[in-house]
Formats: sequence, structure tokens, C-alpha cells
Amino acid sequence: MSAPTDKRPGDRARDPAPDAASGATPATGFGPAGGEPAARPYHHPTAGWGAARSVAKVVARAKEPVDATRLMVTMNHPDRGFDCPGCAWPDDQHGLHLDLCENGIKHSTWEMTPKRVDRDFFAAHTVTELSSWADFDLEDQGRLVGPLSYDPDTDRYLPISWADAFALIGEVLRGLGSPDEALFYTSGRLSNEATFLYQLFAREYGTNNLPDCSNMCHEASGRALTASLGTGKGTVDLNDLDTADALFVMGVNAASNVPRMITTLAHAYRRGAQIVHVNPLVEAAAGRTIVPHEFAAMATFRSTPTGTMNLQPRIGGDLAFLRGVAKAVLESAEHEPEAVDREFLERFTEGFDAYRDLCAATPWEDLEQASGLTRRDMRRAARVYTEASSTIVAWCLGITQQEHGVDTVREIVNLLLLRGNVGREGAGPCPIRGHSNVQGNRTCGIDHRPKDAFLDRLDEVCGITAPRAPGLDTVHGIQAMHEGRATVFVGMGGNFVRAAPDHEYTEAALRNCELTVQVSTKLNRSHLVHGRRALILPCLGRTEKDVQAGGAQSVSVEDSMSMVHLSRGMKRPASPHLRSEPAIIAGIARATLPDSATPWEGYVEDYDRIRDTMQRALDGFEDFNRRVRGPHGFRLRQPARERVFRTASGRAEFSLAPLPDPSPGEGLLTLATVRSHDQWNTTIYSSDDRYRGLHNLRTVVLLNATDMRDRGLADLDPVDITSIARDGTRRTVRGYRAVTYDVPRGSAVGYMPELNSLCAIGDFSPQSDQPLMKHLTVEVVAHTP
Repeated sequence: MSAPTDKRPGDRARDPAPDAASGATPATGFGPAGGEPAARPYHHPTAGWGAARSVAKVVARAKEPVDATRLMVTMNHPDRGFDCPGCAWPDDQHGLHLDLCENGIKHSTWEMTPKRVDRDFFAAHTVTELSSWADFDLEDQGRLVGPLSYDPDTDRYLPISWADAFALIGEVLRGLGSPDEALFYTSGRLSNEATFLYQLFAREYGTNNLPDCSNMCHEASGRALTASLGTGKGTVDLNDLDTADALFVMGVNAASNVPRMITTLAHAYRRGAQIVHVNPLVEAAAGRTIVPHEFAAMATFRSTPTGTMNLQPRIGGDLAFLRGVAKAVLESAEHEPEAVDREFLERFTEGFDAYRDLCAATPWEDLEQASGLTRRDMRRAARVYTEASSTIVAWCLGITQQEHGVDTVREIVNLLLLRGNVGREGAGPCPIRGHSNVQGNRTCGIDHRPKDAFLDRLDEVCGITAPRAPGLDTVHGIQAMHEGRATVFVGMGGNFVRAAPDHEYTEAALRNCELTVQVSTKLNRSHLVHGRRALILPCLGRTEKDVQAGGAQSVSVEDSMSMVHLSRGMKRPASPHLRSEPAIIAGIARATLPDSATPWEGYVEDYDRIRDTMQRALDGFEDFNRRVRGPHGFRLRQPARERVFRTASGRAEFSLAPLPDPSPGEGLLTLATVRSHDQWNTTIYSSDDRYRGLHNLRTVVLLNATDMRDRGLADLDPVDITSIARDGTRRTVRGYRAVTYDVPRGSAVGYMPELNSLCAIGDFSPQSDQPLMKHLTVEVVAHTP
């Protein structure tokens, strides 16, 4: 197989590889679609025929029309299907036969490609050569078919047997001075069963170094909700979304990130609910939609609004907005006592009086300056809130990847508490989880800061002695590799080097390792940035049948609303040499811990045995094997939903965070990174973003019209973007294109993972330890060649 030869107009480099000397990143050209870049307004509804055309292109490119059709009628079906490997939005509970979306089909079809990355491919291409390829081109080569080991003499990956691969990992891990020199990362793709085995192995080995993608995504949500309500999860379910009078949707473009939520928003609008979108960008999700499985609407092009109000705070202004709404509610309560739920506040909360005083003492002028909104805007939102008998606030990474993410999520809870909107129908906090089982990973033990009660029970059930010292999260794990304190990295799924911040620093950290191991389905950048020794271990995909000695197996996942259900692959595996994630974890564990009493082989033979152990070790998983086989599985108990608050006070606790100043400084902007519509996490399907009107263009920064004029810029002018880190260091990407967009003055927006390179490894929130991917201080100037 030869290297891709399609030349793109304007290409200067095949990938944004940082220049080690300058820290600069050259622009990458204009992506896999070909043609000249373009930016134009997009006013069409979400989903509908645009999604249908996009899906048709993906299916045609994959050349798998039969299997693609099969996946559409089996994905997310409780009795015979596999769980969508995309987002964690809950499955329909009322018999919908096409409970899927454009992105889910893209993601699954991308996995089902007939293309293969085999022995001949690696014989033809060195790692150095592959490093010059674009991320799209790497993944587009197809599925990995067998385990591989890096050979430094030839600079190539060579086939290795599974037995030898496991033996190498075991030898290196046993030879470390301390188990804490190893990191065991997961991306969120693991099933509950594989998750449980993974954390069990790491802890039996002797470390809590279990960083995960939540460290970069929703860590702030978990910490905030735990502090306020005594739970790390949201309290609502789909039925609540179907009955809420008001929905506040903050910091997310549901049309791209959780497309099935758009159907929920359309239904909410039709029944008269108020839907307030709070986002620096007016995204497609705030407009209109044509629900694809509503055939009459598709046939007549009849669209439904998905929002009733748009508010555009400045980046970092969400906490001030929420406090402004709360201030307006409390002002209303002075002459409208029913504006707050006094009985709920007295019975179930702690700290209300202090919070009321804080709101009263905060001047409107300060709230306007910090939020970028007018007091009229905030009072309008407050009126929606007080007139609704039940309200849900949903949010995503636009809230959490900020300096004050924990405080902001706690402010969401403060607002909900004022009217008793926790623990009753149609109301509550609703974090929108991105990856399909990222919440299940945490539930089943992926946590670098485990509670003693969890470890005590794990020890008792599994017969191990788990370490009690906290482990390393993602940011601190990267720092440990960079400094030589961690020398082994095991990545269970994902594309770590692209998802992480500060690409140059992260790449140097991984190259400093003695051994890197990547468990993957397709070739990606993280395979090319490796330690002195490196392995690629290919695993089964979510769409593929998993047959073990005990017969065909199923796995379980937990969605973002705590429903646990089974997933069964439908397709023949891409290669007979692939192994399931539980089998790979068990193979590593046995090679590393040859005298372990844990029945690793028995667990792999029959996943029911894993679930039998999980039901004894994990709260809420009692009678696991029976309950998970019921229609739609079962919902984990959520004490806060029952108004049982496991906080220190035993009540829901108000927080009293100081009002942050989000101003970046004179002449500077605040940059947030986002996904395009045609990508999923770090996987990029094309360089188009039809919902933002961009074609063949990813190296882009979206700017307010006044900010463009102040810098003497016109649309598609090349610019250089430089971030200013807390420690004063600077990182630059060059030759990006500036595009006028409807964003607040002082705010800028561009795509991840490319612009993750601007986020310094030390620029993380002290509240959550999350990298500030959506809260970077930057300067944007005309490009200097």
C-alpha cells in the first residue's frame, strides 16, 4: 500500500507537527475534502436531509452498504443491538426503531471499514514517514489486524505474537522500581466489564495511577456535584426531559456532540417548554431541526424550533450569568414569595442565607461586566426560570473546561436549589457526557482518587490489597512521564497524544517512556509518538461479535443518565487475530502477576463471571446478570434524586464562590476549542463543518466582527495565534484563517485537537485539574511569513 497522494490546494505540511525549535505549528492545509477553503453562513435545520446526505457519503466511502443498513436497525436496540460507540445520550425507552444519529452512523461505519492495516502496510512505511501524514490519512488506512512491536533498527512496526507481547509488558512492569512508575489510561470506550478488570489489575499490581478522559472533560462536574449534592452524577432521566417546563442548555452544541438530544429539544418545544441556549456561539442546536425518523416531516421539509431564547455570555462568563439569574430570582421573591421554594430550602439545604446575602451584595454592574450580558438578559432568563414549575439545566465542556469550572457547576446547583429543582420529576442537573461509557468507567472503578470504602470492598471481594495513596490524573501523569517519574504508559483506547494538552510537551513525555502500549482499533498519532519500546494491541470494536470459550459474549455500558444495559456486536471481526478488551487486560495481568489468585482466564471465558464479581464489589449492581438482561437494562440508584444528600451536612449545600474576572487583558482574547460537526472527539471525518458554514477548513479561528476590524483582518486572512500561559511561556500556531462569526467581543473559537497545542501543560484549573481547553488567553495577529 502506498502513501496517500492526494494533494490539497494550499497544503504546506501534511500534519500540524510542532517545530521543536520555535514551538510554532505550521498550518496544515485544508484537509481530506480537497478544494479551496470557504466560510459561509449556514441557516438550514439540523439533522434532516443534510444528515441523510452526509450519512450516504460515509456509507459510500466505506463500501459497506449491507452492514451499514444492518447497523441502522440494530444500533441502540435493547433486545438485539450494540450500543452506539459515540456519545453517552440515553437510548429511547418507548420502542423507537431508529434511535440513532448521523454521528453514530459515521462512527460505527468508520469502525466497519473493509480497509486493513496489515504486515504489508508496515513493511512499506516507516514510523518517521507515517509521522508526516495527516491524522485523517492515518485513520483512513483501516483496521489494525494483529499485535505489533516497534523495531528501532528498521523504524517500523513488526508483527508480534500475543504471548510475546504480553510477556514483554509483564517483564517491564515487574522490573519497575515501583508500580507507581506505570500509568493505566482509558479513553472512555471500555465496557463496564473491561473497566472493572482494568482497575482491578492496576490495583492488584499496586497503583492508583488510573488517569482517564474524564480528567480532561467532566472532572469539574463530578467534583462540583459531589460537593453540592453528595453525588458525582446528574439526577435526571429522559422522562424528566420529556416533562420539564424549562430547559437551560449551557456550553454545548447538541447538534454535533449529542445529536439525539435534538429530538428531545424538538419534542420539548412542541409541548410548550421554554428552551434557553447559553453559549458564546449561537449553535445549530439552538435553531431548528427536521427529525429524521419523522417521515412526514422529512417528506415535507417541515422543521421544528429547538430553542426559544439565545444568550451569548463571553467565554468564562457563565458563573456571572448564573449568579445574575439567581440575583433576579431573589429580587423577585421579595414581592413574589413563590419565586423560591422556601419549604425545600428549609428542609433540604444548607447555606441559603449566606448565598442570598452574596447575591444581594454583588452589583449588577459587576455581573454585566463579568458575564458579557445585560441585566435585562439575565432578568429575562430569570423570568423563564420562575415561571416554570420544573427546570433542568444541562451542560457540557463549555462549562467544565474553564478556570472556574467547579464553581460554575456549583452555581448551576445553587440556582436549581432556589426553586427546589432537585429530586423531583422534570427537574435537576444534567451533565452531558461525551463518550459512550465514560460514566460507566468511573462507576466501575476508573478513578485516581478512590474512596477508602470502595477499596475496602474491592479488597474483601477480590482478595487483593489495593493501594490507598492517590494516583496520578492525566495532567500530572504527563508531567511524571516528562520528568522520568513514570516510564510505562498503557493506553486503553483513544488517541491520547492528540486529546491531551500541550502537544509538544506531551509527545516529549511519551518518548521519554521505557514502554508505551496502545490498545486500539485503527492507526492514529499516538502509535507514532512512542517510548523506547512500543506495542500496538488491536482489539474488537463495539460493532463486532465477541466469541469466547464460553460462547458469544455481551458487555454492558452506562449512559449519562445512569442506565446500565447490554451491548452485543453484530459483525464478523475485522481479523481473527483481534482480541476483546477483557482478554487483552487479562493477558497483561497474568503476564505481570503470574501468581495472582484472580481467575483472569475464567473471567475471559464467560463475562457473566465478571458481572458476578462486580455485583458483590459495586454499589447498585446487585443481581447484575439478571437485571441487565431486562428490557433496557436497569437504572443505578441515585440518592440525590430521592433527596438523600450524602454531603457532610446531609443536605444540599449552597456554595459561595467569588465572582471571577474573565477579562483576558488589553489587546488579548479568550480562546475556546470546539469540535467541528464532521468529527468525533479526535477522529476527523472531513474538513467540513456544515453547521458553521465552513468547507475544507479546520485551521481556522472564529472572531467577532469588531475584533476582526481592530486587527485589520478580512475573512480568510491568514493569522498567527499565540497563547500566553500562566508561567509566561508562549505557544504559536501560524497561518490559520480568520473568519468573522457571531461570538462575543473578546472571545475566539477554534478546533480541537489542533489547538490543544496552545494549552500549556501547566494551564489547568486548580479546582478540577482539567486543562483549560476552553479558557486560553491568546493574541491573534496578521500572519507573518
